[in-house]
Amino acid sequence: MPVFTHRSYEKELMDDFEGSGTAMDQTLRELEVINHRLGGNYVTINGLKKIIKQQGRPNQPVKIADLGCGGGDMLMLMAKWGRKHNIPLRLTGIDANPNIVEYARNNTSAFPEINYQSVNIFSEAFQTLEFDIMQCSLFTHHFTDEELVRLFSIMKSKSRLGFIINDIHRHWLAYYSIKLLTSWFSRSVMVRNDAPVSVLRAFTRQELESLLQQAGVSRFSIRWMWAFRWQVIAST
Repeated sequence: MPVFTHRSYEKELMDDFEGSGTAMDQTLRELEVINHRLGGNYVTINGLKKIIKQQGRPNQPVKIADLGCGGGDMLMLMAKWGRKHNIPLRLTGIDANPNIVEYARNNTSAFPEINYQSVNIFSEAFQTLEFDIMQCSLFTHHFTDEELVRLFSIMKSKSRLGFIINDIHRHWLAYYSIKLLTSWFSRSVMVRNDAPVSVLRAFTRQELESLLQQAGVSRFSIRWMWAFRWQVIAST
């Protein structure tokens, strides 16, 4: 019986940094569809627009990192948004799984403003990188509370303007809805397993507030958005 009173630390199949092959490719394609169909992509694009608007029109390319970039679909959406509004962007996808990075690189080959690095966010190599904005979509729920405090502290110190978190609201309706939806359409064992597990690993508003405060992040907003997503915008 699922428990919604606290975060689960049950591992997802996607947590395997060496996962690859047709099963992984199918999963990444389906995740792109899920985010598009359920409106999750808007959470990030809206946050990006807000941060850039606060700073005024940039005179040089805005450097943005997408942590846990997956198949690169969010990077493509950000690139299209930048082109549409004549805002130059330099986009970097970060993922610890080199097989996912290779898939994403091929998937986004039509966008020269996108590049990739296969690097663990807790590694010394990542500590040398700096960006104007960091964003992560459906990424933070993969970590323990202790790891998230460390991650949010890193994002605060390595983001010149701020960062965006797009992740799930842990709720019984979100759990049973995604479980039912993926049982209907998904051909990926990984998606059918990981989608409901990700809801159990996700957050309440109070949990996010506490984690951000523990990380020393004081200037942030948290907004609930459809479908069962939290939008966190932190100014640094």
